[in-house]
Amino acid sequence: MAKKENVASVLAFEKKLVVSDGYMYGTLWADRSEVVPLALREKSVRGTISNRLKPAIQNDPAKLNAEVEKANLQRVDACALAPEQDTLNLQFTIKVLGGITEPSACNNALFKQSYRAAAAGYIENQGFTELARRYATNLANARFLWRNRVGAENIEVQVRAKNSTLDQSWIFDATQFSTKHFDSHDAQINALATHIATVLSSEEDFLLLDINCFAKVGRAQEVYPSEELVLDKGKGEKSKILYDVNGLAAMHSQKLGNALRTIDTWYPEFSDQQTSAGPIAIETYGAVTNLGKAYRTPKDKQDFYSFFDLWARGEKLNRIEDEHYVMAVLVRGGVFGESDKE
Repeated sequence: MAKKENVASVLAFEKKLVVSDGYMYGTLWADRSEVVPLALREKSVRGTISNRLKPAIQNDPAKLNAEVEKANLQRVDACALAPEQDTLNLQFTIKVLGGITEPSACNNALFKQSYRAAAAGYIENQGFTELARRYATNLANARFLWRNRVGAENIEVQVRAKNSTLDQSWIFDATQFSTKHFDSHDAQINALATHIATVLSSEEDFLLLDINCFAKVGRAQEVYPSEELVLDKGKGEKSKILYDVNGLAAMHSQKLGNALRTIDTWYPEFSDQQTSAGPIAIETYGAVTNLGKAYRTPKDKQDFYSFFDLWARGEKLNRIEDEHYVMAVLVRGGVFGESDKE
């Protein structure tokens, strides 16, 4: 069969892990029966000049003094616990969906047939067990707290799984689970992972996960909602704008979702302690924006498309880890159409 006969120029998959925004509250670790919504506060501060200066200014003390005397006035958003609070409470939900064998859009019947067979084979042989265990681990270790996780004395993650036939809860001590690897063997993580895997392997089942996390960060300590991307900052406007929903400090669903899918330890450089970024988020090219690096390049044939174009047409990949990676990208969802032009 010629390749151009098996090309889907329109191909898309709906995401199978649908994450809500996360909402932030303050409370006391010793008494978490009542939580209080956290609001943003605006601060006006007089900062100092700290950017790298031109050599002409660096080498002239008079010019340097004149430069550092300039006021670096800033208006910024901030968020902190109240003086009587020592614990951050973050709440959000995740909906897990089935139906991975059916693209939401596909304009080539031959490709759709070969993809269905490949996806069905993965479900039969692997059953999403490995991916689900990694997603569950990222809930248990509270990776989704991001900067709020650093320096927390205690972290408790409460997970409740619900659907038409299930209502089960687990409580995790996040400090007992590493964010550097997925080698933990825990009965509660395995139980949660089993439910996630069952739904991902299904045709149309669903699972709603209710996440309620408590992190003891210290009295009146600053906490970190998501920061808004403002492309056009006028002079005198705030230099940092944090995310809130109707006055309630919040974290973007995209940021929480990124933490949940930070499961890729299969990229080539992971085993190299000098260049590894640790587990990275599932991306088509292994992009880590804060490092300015793509860990999965088409040149090395390690990107999603290099694997997917073979696998979805019925060819076997060299490693099962590559299949895990491909299916994780499809769980993430997106548009993956291919042109039939050479």
